[in-house]
Amino acid sequence: MYVEMKNIYKQYGNFTASNNVSFGIEQGKLAALLGPSGSGKTTLLRMIAGLETPNSGDIYIDGQRVNDIPAAKRGIGFVFQSYALFRYMTVYDNVAFGLELQKMPKDQIRTRVMELLEITGLSGMEKRYPNQLSGGQRQRVAFARALAPRPHVLLLDEPFAAIDAKVRTELRLWLREVVTKLGITCIFVTHDQDEAVEVADQIIVTNHGEIEQVGTPFEIYKSPDTPFVAQFIGKPSVVEGYDALNGFDAIEGAKRAIIRPEFVKISRLGKLERFMSAAEEGIVEDVVFRGNHLDVTINIKGISVIGEWSLEKDTLEIGEKVNVLIYRLYIIDEQQNRTYLCENKEMQEEDIFYI
Repeated sequence: MYVEMKNIYKQYGNFTASNNVSFGIEQGKLAALLGPSGSGKTTLLRMIAGLETPNSGDIYIDGQRVNDIPAAKRGIGFVFQSYALFRYMTVYDNVAFGLELQKMPKDQIRTRVMELLEITGLSGMEKRYPNQLSGGQRQRVAFARALAPRPHVLLLDEPFAAIDAKVRTELRLWLREVVTKLGITCIFVTHDQDEAVEVADQIIVTNHGEIEQVGTPFEIYKSPDTPFVAQFIGKPSVVEGYDALNGFDAIEGAKRAIIRPEFVKISRLGKLERFMSAAEEGIVEDVVFRGNHLDVTINIKGISVIGEWSLEKDTLEIGEKVNVLIYRLYIIDEQQNRTYLCENKEMQEEDIFYI
């Protein structure tokens, strides 16, 4: 592993920010520290950077223990959420700043700065000031400045939080392309699961100062290890009394279950073509427009679940009766802090429709 944290413990007064945290990131990979506010993800990032010191545990970069190495000598590039650009410096001077501190020859500085402006799509803007740039452009300047000294590791703290949705989506794709092209190891903090799933090679899910799960976006989404991950990722409906639903039996010690929209198929009443024995009759409680589909809340025997409805079909009305087929759900085992994927037993194995 290129970046490793081993048994990291960090406490602020009575608050434990990191509780015996351990994980590793391979060289050249793009990893996301994903979790809600206060879960400890930014503290982990700042400890890797050397801006915070763990109470105990070891931090390694490229096999070297860096606990006692100053932040400026760790080979770290850091991009802050607020950009932290120098307002009275041009784009060129902002990017060149770190190289000038290293006393690099001016001709080499110019070559490096112009190279980075090309990579970040800022060519021709070197004479502009930050207030003459859009939010997305300012963030690209911050990336270029962090990359200028050729760091071993690039750290990003909520890099897209202050940018509007459309530009944020564009920058996600751009970041992945740049990191892949440069082959740099990159770690970014986010609370946005879509951002983590779309951009990262590896996701580290944090909660209350601990690691809930480490895996690829596919592994995290399809096979959540813990109830927290199952509820945090995707758009889940948490239900009780799941054994009242057709095709599912109660599991001892597990009173709740999670049903994601992709586990649900909604059909107009009497129009379901297959698996009627596994289906339910429900009533539409709510319909929410989501741009490319409708989120439809259905009440089934007092249990509310959310499914998706295509815009190509006639809109469902609140109060309308529908048939609902639930393919699968995650059972929450609170005692073991585990989740289990259960298929609808009323459906034949070879006929299950996987989404």
